[in-house]
Amino acid sequence: MSAAALAAAVSVTVLPASEAPAPEGPATAAAPGTGARPGWALKSTGTDARFRGLAAVSRTTAWLAGSKGTVLRTADGGRTWRDVSPPGAAAEALEFRDVEAFDGRRAVVLAIGEGEASRVLRTEDGGATWTESFRNTDARAFYDCLTFFDPRHGLAMSDPVDGKFRILSTADGGRSWRVLPDTGMPAALPGEAGFAASGQCLVSAGPKDVWLATGGGAQARVLHSRDRGLNWEVASTTIPAGEGAKGVFALAFRDRGQGLAVGGDYRKDQASPLASAVTGDGGRSWRASAVPPAAYRSGVAWLPYTRAAALAVGPTGTDITHDAGRTWQPLDAGSFDTVDCSRSGACWAAGEKGRAARLE
Repeated sequence: MSAAALAAAVSVTVLPASEAPAPEGPATAAAPGTGARPGWALKSTGTDARFRGLAAVSRTTAWLAGSKGTVLRTADGGRTWRDVSPPGAAAEALEFRDVEAFDGRRAVVLAIGEGEASRVLRTEDGGATWTESFRNTDARAFYDCLTFFDPRHGLAMSDPVDGKFRILSTADGGRSWRVLPDTGMPAALPGEAGFAASGQCLVSAGPKDVWLATGGGAQARVLHSRDRGLNWEVASTTIPAGEGAKGVFALAFRDRGQGLAVGGDYRKDQASPLASAVTGDGGRSWRASAVPPAAYRSGVAWLPYTRAAALAVGPTGTDITHDAGRTWQPLDAGSFDTVDCSRSGACWAAGEKGRAARLE
């Protein structure tokens, strides 16, 4: 997205020294007499960085990537966080917006921005050392998100270059990258781009399927590839668009067919009706949620071991669905930008002012 729109979308609030990140503890309590219900347990990170990149590995292990060149990792369920930021990243004020982790030692992070600000770095030793495997040299490109199909194959996406979204591919776990040909990519709409808001504008399911979310154009669209980014189909969603601040901000697919889209208008003074949509055919068609979240949402994730439960998060709170996105109910009022659930069933969220939490 444009530099002006990015600045508005991703402004960082710095805490005064007297306002430390919230201490660990439950963010949502169970209602009296109703039994246990899910809620966020906050985990103090000791920083005021804004975390829009999140990788949930397990109940004990998670990675955070955010502003000020910050990357953190926990191996004890969030009781302590190790600062594993790449050397020099803070001095360059790199904006890390996505992290994909294969386990507690191997991870790939994406720094976003115009020109050389867009970079990919990789670690194999839990963040003790990092290797830069890609640095964008095209001033027209602006990378937003990345995703992996498996520990070897992954993609990253850039806002349109020469009228088409640009796709970067790796087949060796992020050690090297190449730009894919754009012959199978549909033309972008005027003003259309991705939102680097939660690391979820590019998501995958299975060995070859990948989806790309857009906004800023006349329509909020989702592009789908069945062959790891070589050829794409495009469909319009019901989420409002037409301005640079509106569109689909995050996607989640439970499998090749069942998917969720959330977004809206990230401007605080603007309402976000129809901020979620669902698909049952792999993104060929989208239906508006009958009861969407009440406000803009930037992140979404399916709850493991369920057929129809998912979480959506944003600056004004968390919502939960128990019917595959058809209706959403408020769960928590705390601010989060992104949410992720591990295959083992652990869900984490992260956001502004160093906020991180695990679902309990």
